[in-house]
Amino acid sequence: MIPALSGTPPAGVRVLIATRPVDFRRGADGLAATVQSVLRQDPFSGTIFVFRSKRADRVKMLVYDGTGLVLIWKRLEGSKFKWPAISDGVMRLSAAQLAALFEGLDWRRVYAPRIRRPQVAG
Repeated sequence: MIPALSGTPPAGVRVLIATRPVDFRRGADGLAATVQSVLRQDPFSGTIFVFRSKRADRVKMLVYDGTGLVLIWKRLEGSKFKWPAISDGVMRLSAAQLAALFEGLDWRRVYAPRIRRPQVAG
């Protein structure tokens, strides 16, 4: 799971990306206030909230893990994160796409084919 930096967050976890850059001097409380006032979301919902810097080389993630707010900060060295086109509002990513973005990979290339539900043998 991303908060522990041990892999991909669980499938089905909600991921929201704030598409406007934020002031990276903000800590967990400041970002939680942004989640409430700007994104109109509950920072204690278990959703992973992703924030980017103006230079696109840094990312902060905020998530409530059931016991407290977890803030993760990462800066890529010599590279930039592959961010979506900036527009007002929020963008959703799958857990796998978020893991790719966090690793500095192009998350747009992450694709999981949908397989039809198996039929019960009769």
